[in-house]
Amino acid sequence: MPLVSINDVAEKSFDYVVAGGGTAGLTLAVRLSEDPNVSVLVLEAGGAHIDDPAVLRPASFGSHFRQEEYDWDYTTVPQKWAANTEFHIPSGKGLGGSSQINFLVWSRPPAAEIDDFERLGNPGWNWKEYVKYSKKLEKCVPRAASGDVKKGDLRAKGLTDGTSGNITVAFPKTLLELELPIQETMLHTGFKHAKDPVGGDPHGVAFYPQTVNPATLDRSYVTNGYYLPAQDRKNLSVLTGARVNHLVNEKAADGIVTAKSVEFNHNGKTHSVKIGKEVVLSAGAVRSPQILELSGIGLKHILEPLGITQQIDLPVEIKDDVKDPTLDVFRDPEQLQKHLGLQKEGKGLFSTGLTGFSFCALQDYSPRADEIQKAAKESILQNAANYPPGLLEQYQIQIERMEKKAPGLEICIIPGFLSAPNPPEPGKKYFTPLIIMNHNLSRGTVHITSVDPNVNPALDPHYVEQPSDLQTLIEGTKYVRRLKDVEPFKKYVVKELNPGPEVQTDEEIGEWLKKNLSTTYHTGSSVSMLPKDKGGVVDPRLKVYGTSNIRVVDLSIVPLYFSAHPQTTVYVIAEKAADLIKEDSKI
Repeated sequence: MPLVSINDVAEKSFDYVVAGGGTAGLTLAVRLSEDPNVSVLVLEAGGAHIDDPAVLRPASFGSHFRQEEYDWDYTTVPQKWAANTEFHIPSGKGLGGSSQINFLVWSRPPAAEIDDFERLGNPGWNWKEYVKYSKKLEKCVPRAASGDVKKGDLRAKGLTDGTSGNITVAFPKTLLELELPIQETMLHTGFKHAKDPVGGDPHGVAFYPQTVNPATLDRSYVTNGYYLPAQDRKNLSVLTGARVNHLVNEKAADGIVTAKSVEFNHNGKTHSVKIGKEVVLSAGAVRSPQILELSGIGLKHILEPLGITQQIDLPVEIKDDVKDPTLDVFRDPEQLQKHLGLQKEGKGLFSTGLTGFSFCALQDYSPRADEIQKAAKESILQNAANYPPGLLEQYQIQIERMEKKAPGLEICIIPGFLSAPNPPEPGKKYFTPLIIMNHNLSRGTVHITSVDPNVNPALDPHYVEQPSDLQTLIEGTKYVRRLKDVEPFKKYVVKELNPGPEVQTDEEIGEWLKKNLSTTYHTGSSVSMLPKDKGGVVDPRLKVYGTSNIRVVDLSIVPLYFSAHPQTTVYVIAEKAADLIKEDSKI
């Protein structure tokens, strides 16, 4: 059935209650509702945003950030190791979650980094399974139908594996003028073409597809890909504007906790729904652990000072001379309207996308790579006895990744201005090369500070706590600065705006980074899938330890982060979770 009202839901019972209608939650709900004998309810805190042009329009990168309707706009606590700076971390709000506001990149991690999930104690979570579910959910448009892709070497072996899935994947219709010169410039600095960009070996330079339907130039995401085709199912209910507060649990004599109902707010009033079989938290890496802690599942020293009775003791940790315009023209209302008109013809900036990426090792761009990584390894091993359970095993895998020169870093080119502190000049065009870390050694936390569910938990990523993280970013900054002096990119560049010519030494670059670095918005690993004695919160079937019917299904369960944009992986997690739940329901 279509979106429901509070009267259809309040005080009623549903077999499966999914807290969060984002990428994972909505995917999971649709799959569970394939069984007509079960009832499924999704509680989504944000709005529906169905047929919203601001959501559907591609190449609107970052336009939803800091907007209350679309973004939770989380703020970190002051970062001790980053000049006490507070950073904003966007997170999708509304039906579709972050898949409605992301940058549409479709990439898969290195095969070995997905196999690491299994190595850390999670049987069945491996590359073979990953590819199976990825094929299931993808609907890949042949490159010839994607537009003027003949300009570039758009190799993506394995991309045509999925042809009938829910999410349309294609290269953009239009490649901007600077896409190829920037890639050629990186090749001239020693980079290689990636051997198999989406087939398990992304090390090197490549163009990547995006989640856009090239026929309609609309965003392809969980709402139009999964939910709308299934919205008339009588056993699928979705309530928007419903923010989950906590679970009402019962603890049996054997200590096992069972969730009986879900309490939530809707239009300023508190309501509840009863749980027939299971409740699934799919509220993201910040909200899912918050709901668990507000439900008495977490660390005693966090819960008791707030007057919350602890039911299960579990850790909740987180880890201008260019013909083509750039996104900068959207600051001009007339230009924005012009490109909105061009979109209808399959032209203009809204027919472009982020396609050029390079996944690389530190050795690919820094002569100091071995020195930095040697110091990091020594520091890890010297402090081995002081780590909480499970962290040493993660660090050992990360040391292996260093030794194998795994592509844990990423260079992404944004066709517009995305830097600080110096602002853009009116009427100018910008390209922003970003250096991104996916194998951070620093580890953060997220914990509640109030019993009020409307108060966001304290989000503390511990940015650059580990010196090697900062040194890696410094070396990355130096590399992307050098690109402006290498042909063919050199002939397009007028000047560098940030950090600016006054920032030169490693120390100066480091201080600039501490104040102006940014997140990639890929927050995860706060409710890790690990053995309980290694700090895990959920088991390999995604069930919270010590509970009979509480699962977590979103990016927060990832035990160790990987080198890729996470969109594909979130869908894969949800697809696999649906099969696990269906299997368990038959036992």
